Amino acid sequence: MDTYWHKQTKEQPLFGELLWSRPENRRHAGKLLVMGGNAHGFSAPAAAYNQAGKAGIGTCRVLLPDALHKTVGQLFPAAEYAASTATSGGFAKAALAEWLSQSAWADGILLAGDFGRNSETAILIETYLEKYGSQLTLVNDAVEYVIDTPELFLDRPETTLVLTMAQLQKLLTAAKFPEAAKSSMALLQLANLLYKFGLQHIVNLVTYHDGTVVVSANGQVSSTRDHDADLTTVAAHAAVWWLQNPAKPFEALTTSLLEQ
Repeated sequence: MDTYWHKQTKEQPLFGELLWSRPENRRHAGKLLVMGGNAHGFSAPAAAYNQAGKAGIGTCRVLLPDALHKTVGQLFPAAEYAASTATSGGFAKAALAEWLSQSAWADGILLAGDFGRNSETAILIETYLEKYGSQLTLVNDAVEYVIDTPELFLDRPETTLVLTMAQLQKLLTAAKFPEAAKSSMALLQLANLLYKFGLQHIVNLVTYHDGTVVVSANGQVSSTRDHDADLTTVAAHAAVWWLQNPAKPFEALTTSLLEQ
């Protein structure tokens, strides 16, 4: 009945061959662009940058709004900057050209969060999703920016959302899916729900429920138990493994959970 559901532990990986076929040379380990932050915080993109290094990325760049330059320029020399709003210090619509230019360099993009609440940033993210067509992972408040407009990503190729159960329920509601995601539901119920949702939409989903990270991709579901999930960490590792195994999103997202 649940042949679509694959159960993994750190002692019993589902796709051990991916663990042994990782790039040995950093020059062949891919390029990740992390974007996020606003004038009042940049902890999510900074954490994602650090975790991407631990996950084995070849090269990682971080793009922050330029309102942060004076604050973090010395603390975070790896950062680059794009236009920000004069009011909230979040990314401005004028940052689009830099977002697209930097994205052309990368093999994968992680919208890591800490974008703040800003109408210009909302327009920027929506326009970016319409113009950028390759691997894209969203987590934290980046998910909040798109969750009410599911037509932007539900059937967009190469899109992964790393989201809380509350965000998952918002997504299901916005997508007019007839079932609900509840914190009280059993793991089997969640796996079945994500399987049925995955048959309708191609977006990859990663969520955390009851000590378990659940992955839905390519019509399959995996669960990795006893995982103390920090979603920024989960998203960074997922983005790295996925760009290193672009033809195997389900296997890559699932295997990414083993080394956190």
